Amino acid sequence: MNKILIAEDEAPIADLVMTALGDAGYVCSWAPDGEKAADMLEAEPFDLVLLDIMLPKNDGYELLEYCKSLETPVIFLTAKDSLQDRVKGLRLGAEDYITKPFELMELLARVETVLRRVGKTGRVLSLPPDIEIDTASRVVRKNGEPVALTAKEYELLLLFMQNKNIALYRDRIYERVWGEIFLGDSRTVDLHIQRMRKKLGLESRLVAVYKVGYRLEV
Repeated sequence: MNKILIAEDEAPIADLVMTALGDAGYVCSWAPDGEKAADMLEAEPFDLVLLDIMLPKNDGYELLEYCKSLETPVIFLTAKDSLQDRVKGLRLGAEDYITKPFELMELLARVETVLRRVGKTGRVLSLPPDIEIDTASRVVRKNGEPVALTAKEYELLLLFMQNKNIALYRDRIYERVWGEIFLGDSRTVDLHIQRMRKKLGLESRLVAVYKVGYRLEV
């Protein structure tokens, strides 16, 4: 499993991010200031750092330079939202730049994208007691046996497993999986979810949320 360090001085934000990433199958650690983050980076390897710029003791820009020396990718997660700040962060070497406030679903997608880009996505996501996704080979297994899913069904399952216990709106599901603007016709989303749910026996766990969409209950 991928290990992620969250360097963030606001405890409520850190808790929110750690919970979301933990539910998605990542192992997370928290550093409340730049000095602690540097100590943790020196003590053990991380696959990714989510880094606030305005940290006590050592700021995010200083830590970015340290992360580069360790070849550890960084995503800035910060309230500094001007164009100049974003350009500066990316030019200094951050893999991505996310401004606060942010949506957890978007954060998870960007984390997955960066890990894939730097070649660190070889991991297995599990949905106890019987379902696993090998994200490197894109193989889904139920009770150890492969299950044949279409490309869209696989992407839907991955999206729900990365957002366990979160109600996802149909329009966001469509935009994430199909990569197009949602025009109000939910039949495509519903049909694919119904087929995927039946193949994996998720009828009781992947539930419809009235006037919203669907939620994977764990």
